[in-house]
Amino acid sequence: MPIDFSLTEEQKQLQALARRFAKEVILPVAAAYDEKEEVPWPVIEKLHEVGLLNAIIPEAYGGMGLKMLDEVIVGEELAYACMGIYTIPMASDLGITPVLLAGTEEQKRRFLTPLTQKPALAAFALSEPGNGSDAAALRTRAVRQGDYYVLNGTKMWISNGGEAEWVVVFATLNPELRHKGVVALVVEKGTPGFRAVKIHGKMGQRASGTYELVFEDVKVPVENRLGEEGEGFKIAMNTLNKTRIPVAAGSVGVARRALDEAKKYAKEREAFGQPIANFQAIQFKLADMMIGIETARMYTYYAAWLADQGLPHAHASAIAKAYASEIAFEAANQAIQIHGGYGYVREYPVEKLLRDVKLNQIYEGTNEIQRLIIARHLLAE
Repeated sequence: MPIDFSLTEEQKQLQALARRFAKEVILPVAAAYDEKEEVPWPVIEKLHEVGLLNAIIPEAYGGMGLKMLDEVIVGEELAYACMGIYTIPMASDLGITPVLLAGTEEQKRRFLTPLTQKPALAAFALSEPGNGSDAAALRTRAVRQGDYYVLNGTKMWISNGGEAEWVVVFATLNPELRHKGVVALVVEKGTPGFRAVKIHGKMGQRASGTYELVFEDVKVPVENRLGEEGEGFKIAMNTLNKTRIPVAAGSVGVARRALDEAKKYAKEREAFGQPIANFQAIQFKLADMMIGIETARMYTYYAAWLADQGLPHAHASAIAKAYASEIAFEAANQAIQIHGGYGYVREYPVEKLLRDVKLNQIYEGTNEIQRLIIARHLLAE
């Protein structure tokens, strides 16, 4: 089969829809919601109206059934306007993915269909206060009692945790078993003993809600378990292998925005009697941004293609996530440098790009963990 780098007509339409939405709905309000540290529900409602919220849910359950490449195309456009706001639908897809991967037909209908009927979100809860990169070192306990699991513990850094209709929570049946003792449970909003505490004072992505989740004797029905006991860790890792790709797409969007802002400023700003865009020092910075954006996008598309084909993609998603997030951070950093002092204040948007995209190097597995995944793949060959 020949290699084809062109988008289909449907993908071009999807891209145009997302680009228009980003420009008309997200861009005008992004700075205000960042300043307020407030979740932009009017934006979420409009995302739902145009079909871009929870769009990976299959058509059988009321969604659009977007494939990974489609999701990547949309993600770049939304993140161009605001990475923080893009994290909200992206984190909802993160919560949805374990249900798609491991849910029964009944569970998919019960949990996914309601998310397509109104502006609603899902969430994914793996990290804890004491286990970031060591994901198997869970302390949140699940104890089977008849038809229920009783859940006790704390989760940390959970995007959408306070807004979500339900959260996929990863807990241990026995800490000594590490990854072999993990269970995945869907905990619904309003369940007695479950509360979400919003985390304030984040450096960036302040428009998305990040929470500490507390579980105190929370009773979760056995029918809310995804897969079997002991399969939770595998479900979590298979989920992240997919959902790191949209993080890469968001990074590409931020990098593209950084280039556009830097180019615009460089053409307008004059020094020594001419636009600073005429100076080779500035031109090389812009050229390096372009190199990074184009290569990061192509590899992100490749990782998405592998996922859509059902081919092994854990190492590819790790490469895409690590590379694109680092390219984006450097692009935002150079955009600030090109702006000089003006880049350091909120009057211009480039400082926000740097604050927002820093998190892309941390969440859904730090870039150090991505390198570990890549190395293990490399050495196993």
